[in-house]
Amino acid sequence: MILYEYPFTERVRSLLRLEDLFDKLAFFIDQSHPYCHHAALTALFEILEVTSRTDLKGDLLQELERQRQVLQGLRNNPQVAQEALAGVLSEIEQAQQSLNASAGKAGHHLRDNEWLTSIRSRAGIPGGTCEFDLPSYHAWLMREAESRRRDLLTWVQPLHKFSAALGMVLRLLRESAHHSRQVATQGSYQQALQGRSYALLQVRVPEGAEAIPEISANRYMLWIRFTAPDGDLKPRSVDRDVEFDLALCAL
Repeated sequence: MILYEYPFTERVRSLLRLEDLFDKLAFFIDQSHPYCHHAALTALFEILEVTSRTDLKGDLLQELERQRQVLQGLRNNPQVAQEALAGVLSEIEQAQQSLNASAGKAGHHLRDNEWLTSIRSRAGIPGGTCEFDLPSYHAWLMREAESRRRDLLTWVQPLHKFSAALGMVLRLLRESAHHSRQVATQGSYQQALQGRSYALLQVRVPEGAEAIPEISANRYMLWIRFTAPDGDLKPRSVDRDVEFDLALCAL
């Protein structure tokens, strides 16, 4: 199954973008080729760009506290495994303490690094990080892979608490999903949401279905229109029934 996710709020939208960037960052750091470590730095700069436009620390603390209060209401509920609930609440409290202990905005230590700032300013220019533009960066890329990896891990380490916290927020949100099997008649599906506030929508489509969901939603109505790529990969409307798994997440 291919998973497509659609955020209902700007906060969840930002968290999904950061999750994607942190996943790419971790993957490229684990590689050895200089091009991969260049890609890791590019992902790191994109993380800085996203976090500079939002109060990530404040957003995560608010979301963790909201989820903590919701879960606290499940204490003494006979239908809930209390030991597991206590473990999750403990994880949330530890994440809150870790974020509260961090000073300043996410990534401030990297914004103060003049060498990284010089690379970041050139990275937005096509071909702007060639060796004749940034000879010191070229020399760094030519070092041993393990040496570059140590530097990358040092730069990323202060961001781990933010990555862990957003991972917890999204994990709890995804675990709240209510799944149902649906059919998009002639490639189109609508569902009334009756004003209930959701945070995340998940659509799972079989790999061989060749159907791509184009999603639009608000608190009252959900629309999904399936498309398929033509010979030039340009999406075109699907005029057949499409079976898919729908999940609405709201903790």
